[in-house]
Amino acid sequence: MAAQTDSNILIIGAGTWGCSVALKLTRCGHTNIKVLGGSSFPSAISAGNDLNKIGEEANEPSQYDPMMTTSGIVDNAYQRCVEYAEGEDVQLVALKTKEDFQKTMPEGVLQGDFPGWQGFWKQAGAGWVFASGTLKAMHAGAVELRVQLVTGDREGRVETLLYSNSKAVVGARTADGNQLRPTARALAHIPLSEKEAALYKNLPVLYGVDRDFFIEPDAAKHRMKLCDEHPGYIDPVIENGKFCSVPFARHQIPVEAEARMRLLLRETMSQLAEREFSFARMCWDADTVDRRFLIDKHSDIENLIVAVGGSGNEFMICPAIGVLVADILEPKGEIEERIKMMLRWRPETAVGRDWWHSQGRYGADGKVMDLRDVKEWTKTGLSRSSTGPE
Repeated sequence: MAAQTDSNILIIGAGTWGCSVALKLTRCGHTNIKVLGGSSFPSAISAGNDLNKIGEEANEPSQYDPMMTTSGIVDNAYQRCVEYAEGEDVQLVALKTKEDFQKTMPEGVLQGDFPGWQGFWKQAGAGWVFASGTLKAMHAGAVELRVQLVTGDREGRVETLLYSNSKAVVGARTADGNQLRPTARALAHIPLSEKEAALYKNLPVLYGVDRDFFIEPDAAKHRMKLCDEHPGYIDPVIENGKFCSVPFARHQIPVEAEARMRLLLRETMSQLAEREFSFARMCWDADTVDRRFLIDKHSDIENLIVAVGGSGNEFMICPAIGVLVADILEPKGEIEERIKMMLRWRPETAVGRDWWHSQGRYGADGKVMDLRDVKEWTKTGLSRSSTGPE
């Protein structure tokens, strides 16, 4: 443990990045750290509160390695994979037929016909991370090191920031701005028998860039996760004369999202296409305009560091978030200038922002969808009060 520094740090947000930052700063010797979260932990809308997330191994060992399963990944974006392989030192196996795809998993798993599918199989250095386990481990580690975590709608929800006369932040109540677009996607779980779960163990992630993806079942309860892949849903409202999207918790998903998930199943694992889901919910993320993270000091407000904008990749990068914030708080030259430039505070990018831009994502006709247009929601999870995967 580094020498202790009484820093008096307030972290707003008790999700993946908030817990990662709190843990790293504490290990760097900072004390008197408090984390505020607007709902009970783990949050029902936190993207990290999930069975698993797609992950890739880093070049350096990480404290989260025990949570990583390197089962590989099967991707149906053929041309994108060609470009990726040319730019990286990776070995990819081309998949051009139904039989090619079926050989990536044990016999009997992929019974679909894979109509029109082409892609690649990355066998090493990729797989999935036990997401909710990692989130809870970071939380527990921070608490053990005497970080104070305050969560709940009354105690932890921030309404605004409090300032001194010199415009320095001295406390809290919510920061906002058009640099971020809260965007939702649907996820669901399919229950498997113990025998099925054994067959489906250590599967590579199957990722359909214009479909959905699925990850092998968890060992404890034999649930397989599906995620509806597309540019996302937004919840448009006008607040203080500004257009914005406001996230909300819901343990149901649009019926149209379920239909897309079942299309993936029919094409890949047809034997599961009609099986009832055991769990479903909306999963929220925050997209920056350019899908690059926003990690920097605020340009006008003293004592405020912003670390937001996961843009669909927040969990994969969470081991490094604390390092980035720590270097901003107490610069030691560990972060390259080009990285700092890429992650800088950049409100100019949000001027005239197109809230309906797909940002290079596919699926669902390649369009951002309006939750106000959803006509019907699934009944899966209707009576659930759970905050997510255990």
